[in-house]
Amino acid sequence: MKKWFVVVFALVAIAIFAQGFERNQTVYIGGSLWSPPSNWNPFTSWNAVAGTIGLVYETLFLYDPLVGQFEPWLAESGEWVKPDTFRVKLRNNLTWQDGKQLTIDDIIFTFELGKKFSGINYSPIWNWLSRIEKVDSRTIDFIFSDPRYQEWGQQLISIAIVPKHIWEGKSEADILQGANEKPVGSGSYYVESWADDRNVFRKNANWWGIKELGLNPKPERVVVLRVLSNNVAVGMLMKGELDWSNFFLPGIPILQKSYGIHTWFKEPPYMLPANTTGIFLNVRKYPLSVVELRRAMAYAIDPNKIVDRAFEKMVTASNAAGIMPVPGWMKYYPDETVQKYGFKYDPEKAKAILDEIGFKDINKDGFREDAQGRPFKLTIECPYGWTDWMVSIQSIAEDLRKVGLNVEPIYPDASKYNDDLYGGKFDIILNNYVTGVSSTIWSYFNAVFYPDAVNADYSYSGNFGKYHNPEVATLLDELNRTSSNDQAKMKELVAQLSEILLKDLPFIPLWYNGAWFQASSDVWSNWPDTSNPYAWPIGWAGHWQLGGIKVLFNIEAK
Repeated sequence: MKKWFVVVFALVAIAIFAQGFERNQTVYIGGSLWSPPSNWNPFTSWNAVAGTIGLVYETLFLYDPLVGQFEPWLAESGEWVKPDTFRVKLRNNLTWQDGKQLTIDDIIFTFELGKKFSGINYSPIWNWLSRIEKVDSRTIDFIFSDPRYQEWGQQLISIAIVPKHIWEGKSEADILQGANEKPVGSGSYYVESWADDRNVFRKNANWWGIKELGLNPKPERVVVLRVLSNNVAVGMLMKGELDWSNFFLPGIPILQKSYGIHTWFKEPPYMLPANTTGIFLNVRKYPLSVVELRRAMAYAIDPNKIVDRAFEKMVTASNAAGIMPVPGWMKYYPDETVQKYGFKYDPEKAKAILDEIGFKDINKDGFREDAQGRPFKLTIECPYGWTDWMVSIQSIAEDLRKVGLNVEPIYPDASKYNDDLYGGKFDIILNNYVTGVSSTIWSYFNAVFYPDAVNADYSYSGNFGKYHNPEVATLLDELNRTSSNDQAKMKELVAQLSEILLKDLPFIPLWYNGAWFQASSDVWSNWPDTSNPYAWPIGWAGHWQLGGIKVLFNIEAK
């Protein structure tokens, strides 16, 4: 095994440095490229190379989770001038990477593509966006038939603005299925080249932000690497051949002490929270349809054991509501509601609940039968090879067996796991795909309760266990339609949704998965951390707009 590791590591290192880029002008980043790069289409962002949106294509606004605030980007400003009208003013002197001017017409064109082609991921906004009106050469009004303030904020940081002069001649198939191999955006980097193991972004020397924002990207190139395993990533970090890692890597104390590896916190948990990880329960399947059983399970599971065993204290156990400890979310935290309806690890309490509902071990085999004396067995699943999650569901199953519930961990391959997840073909499933940090706490509750999942064969947006509650749909809509300026109303609605979650538990929050960040200071310094928190240090897809781009403006070559 050691010999194999050395050979693979050597081949990867040779391939990476064969191009001869100047080392102190090149940042090597890993943790976001899992297959050979083949797509740079901003309309299929889930399939595009990370950085396509953020480095090449830009959004109207960024959002900084560290302070819970929007930051104008292509837009100079944005505000609700009427309850149904959001006004955007563009910055001066915006340009595309081909030298043409970026104008209001490009903004209108981008949004109206979603109206023209229903397959674009943001097309549904036209169910509540009525029209776009040009006010002057730099100002437009978005006028809504049904203003959804929370969802709109998320769209402002997600929709990549594209050049009309390039995309207006493309067919629907090109827009929805094309690879867009020569992307032309407005961003600070363009795609220079790619190979099976990397994508190379080159600095745009004529980027508009250098003059208008006073921001100058420090690396000449950003090379996003397809690193074959965590073990290879560790070796590359130790040798200073990987500068910026967004992998889950064990052994952080050793990496810090012996190799000077940089993390957000110097001590546990080392990492910022990236999302809420927990178990979705298939509430349509008996006996998981019994709410008291789900509540007993919540008391039976020890998340701190998972934090220690699977993650070496690099993450933290979540609060019972699963609300992430980031400023934009915690200001709505319903402390009284969580105190009243929440749960904590208490296996004796779990046993008492199960006894009370008549789930007892009648045949003395160590596992409880249901109230009618019928035996049952449940499975909990995660993808094979996801070692931290595999250890986690082993721990969960172990805890549930200790209170008499017959639960077995299973490990399908990733494609089978995803089919089970999206199709609701599971008993218990560990997941965090849709509960990540965002510009709005509404997105978390929408993911947990997503009402449209109930009658869908497949749900990709949450509520994987098909929980149905008309009151939840009403509350989600009301929260979505509440301005963040009305903090009292926001907090009231968050408390109501939290109460339903804690009472019915279709999803049991367990821990905050880490925003995995390790950096080598051999070549580049001034990485962000808790004492220098200038940026969210993650280069995953969707995270460049959360401040990851700012890392490139602040690091310094040694």
